[in-house]
Amino acid sequence: MHFLSIQRLLGLMLMLFSAALLPPVVVSWLYHDGEMQVFLTGAAAVFGLGLLCWLPAQGSREELRVRDGFLVVVMFWLVLGLAGALPLALSERPVMSITDAVFESISGLTTTGATVITGLDKLPASILFYRQQLQWLGGMGIIVLAVAIMPMLGVGGMQLYRAETPGPLKDTKLTPRITETAKALWYIYLGLTIVCGGCYWLAGMSAFDAIGHSFSTVAIGGFSTHDLSIGYFKSSTIEMIAVVFMLLAGMNYALHFLSWRSLSLKPYIKDTEVKAYLGVIAMLIAITVVYLYYTHTFVYFSEALHQGLFQAVSIATTTGFTTSEYYEWPGFLPVLLLFASFIGGCTGSTGGGMKVIRFVLLIKQGRRELMRLVHPNAQMPVKVGHKPMPDRVVNAVWGFFAAYVGSFVTIMLFLMATGLDQVTAFSAVAACMNNLGPGLGNVGGNYVEINDPAKWALSFAMLLGRLEVFTLLILFTRTFWRR
Repeated sequence: MHFLSIQRLLGLMLMLFSAALLPPVVVSWLYHDGEMQVFLTGAAAVFGLGLLCWLPAQGSREELRVRDGFLVVVMFWLVLGLAGALPLALSERPVMSITDAVFESISGLTTTGATVITGLDKLPASILFYRQQLQWLGGMGIIVLAVAIMPMLGVGGMQLYRAETPGPLKDTKLTPRITETAKALWYIYLGLTIVCGGCYWLAGMSAFDAIGHSFSTVAIGGFSTHDLSIGYFKSSTIEMIAVVFMLLAGMNYALHFLSWRSLSLKPYIKDTEVKAYLGVIAMLIAITVVYLYYTHTFVYFSEALHQGLFQAVSIATTTGFTTSEYYEWPGFLPVLLLFASFIGGCTGSTGGGMKVIRFVLLIKQGRRELMRLVHPNAQMPVKVGHKPMPDRVVNAVWGFFAAYVGSFVTIMLFLMATGLDQVTAFSAVAACMNNLGPGLGNVGGNYVEINDPAKWALSFAMLLGRLEVFTLLILFTRTFWRR
């Protein structure tokens, strides 16, 4: 393990992250909200800590191995999550404990959108902007992580269809092409954010709200500058703009890259995962709208269509925006919507959940096992896009599913041991591991009422879900640390 090289990278990341605390300084100056000193102090502290890490290791230039890569990735999210909490802990509006500040920061960077802050409409503009910016930076980090880094480590969903997708997914080593890929994805991410923000502004949002909500929409984060979330604006136009960009952000950014490069929609049309993604969401919308209408939750079909469409897309993509208190909808709908977040977005997107491609492979593998009961000697490969998948990949998906379920149950039981009821514990773990945000029960609106040990456990769950389970769990094995 090359600890000095890892320390050097960590120091560079902290010094770079300190620059992210400067835009809120500008916002504070523009709005005269009195929080400028908080962010200047935070930036100086983070930069100083990064410098202290970097100086002793600045001469270390060893080539990192795969095992080092796991530690770098985990440290990236953990350390930046802790550093991002500093301005929130220093601010007096709102007054936050260390636990709450860390929870909010990790929720932002992992684009979960679970919040422990209420009274958003009365908060300083710079604090509101900072929360939105955390999600946007986290979303870009997720894209680079999923497309450029995780395949190199052999973890994540991208290697599942590297075989069928041309372009940047072919590379498995650290080469200059990874830099080029990350740069192209950055342009696409930035472009989507600008277009989304422009559409929000034209639809009636203020420039401040438009920028903030474009950050959280494209990042599939769900943070808002208002307590009522998107429902604050009472605009069907704004909500439909959000639906379009949530759907786009939930797709594989590598496909956006390929489509942009070829000026064609064929990459989307031919992609198995995108077709499954849109099919699942379409089915969820249909069930939600019909049930809302026939249970008379909304009197008019147009209103049921409007509310059902928005909420189904928001939760299925794991964004977490709300226009109404969906957790109080009748019957099975709240649980159905929560279960949709387990599938989540496409691989290589800013969406959370287990990812659509894994869901597709689990279904195909289950179908194959049923067929084998009838034809035990038949050779029936699992195919994605008319191409057979290696058994190693299928087994890896089952391994991921087992690790996911085991981690889920363990964290849920811990939350129940701290005093949370079953519904709250189950939905809180689901919402945090799937990077969704709003849950059911006492976490339907926010996470203010839950205890501190539960918040730390859920912060771990957010990181676990964002790092696709294996990347984090491998650090707890003896094999990883053995020389």
